[in-house]
Amino acid sequence: MEIIKYCKALADETRVRLVNVLLAYELNVGEIVQVMDMGQSRISRHLKILAESGLVDVRRDGLWAFYRASEDGPGRDFLDGVASLLDGEELRRDRNRADKVIRERTAATRRFFDDIAPEWGRMTAEILGGLDLSREIRQRLPRCGTAADIGCGTGDLLEIMAEHADMVIGVDNSPRMLELAGERFPDDAHMSLRIGETTHLPLRDQEADCTVMSLVLHHLARPEDALREAARVLRPDGRLLIAEFDQHEVEVMRSDYGDRRLGIPREKMRTWLEQEGFSLVKSTDFAVNKGLVVVLYEAVKL
Repeated sequence: MEIIKYCKALADETRVRLVNVLLAYELNVGEIVQVMDMGQSRISRHLKILAESGLVDVRRDGLWAFYRASEDGPGRDFLDGVASLLDGEELRRDRNRADKVIRERTAATRRFFDDIAPEWGRMTAEILGGLDLSREIRQRLPRCGTAADIGCGTGDLLEIMAEHADMVIGVDNSPRMLELAGERFPDDAHMSLRIGETTHLPLRDQEADCTVMSLVLHHLARPEDALREAARVLRPDGRLLIAEFDQHEVEVMRSDYGDRRLGIPREKMRTWLEQEGFSLVKSTDFAVNKGLVVVLYEAVKL
């Protein structure tokens, strides 16, 4: 019986604490060790039991593994049933530690992009090689009133988007990136640069007619949250263009380019788009350097 399996898996204080944290966050082993303040071997042993029971999912990403509470199936049904019982000072303290780890991770990512902002154009060109991604995006941009570049970086796409839209909004979480973007468009009343996270966009509901996310989602722990925000800020029938690496195993992208994910599988992207209310119109593949593949997705908000 499934219920006996699940109850046995949670018949340990440490595993209850792990599930409590993983219901809220996806974390790698190092981050979990930091939250729980326990040795890695002990944490790994308990995670193995939870994963084998079906209460925790493991996402393999190159040499790394990320853990989160099961998202669907009978394991998720069981967790939803007991979630209200996950209360108490120690469990709240664990969640607060996990939140701090996430905030520290976000701050570290912001510092990384602040530091490499002046070199970002060169670094991106090294990866893309002969692919003129800006041209490919330009060819797919509709004429519209308001266009938004989410994760605009130093603003390479903003000028192109201004050719197709009356108002262009650029959003990034790196102050240095936005500073460099602002230097390219001084006193431009048709350009609005806003600091913010892709998962909490500084845009009103249905403010944009077209949104672009170019090589952004692989930097996020939960890309689906960014797609949910893109759906929120787009009007019905609005166009979403996403350029993203297909899944790969080039670990140097993590260390040198700040990638959290080694690309995103096509099927996972299609699933996320459908879940967030988009219809995928077309996807196009482009082979680039290091054996990577960039996929350009064209979707419409239903």
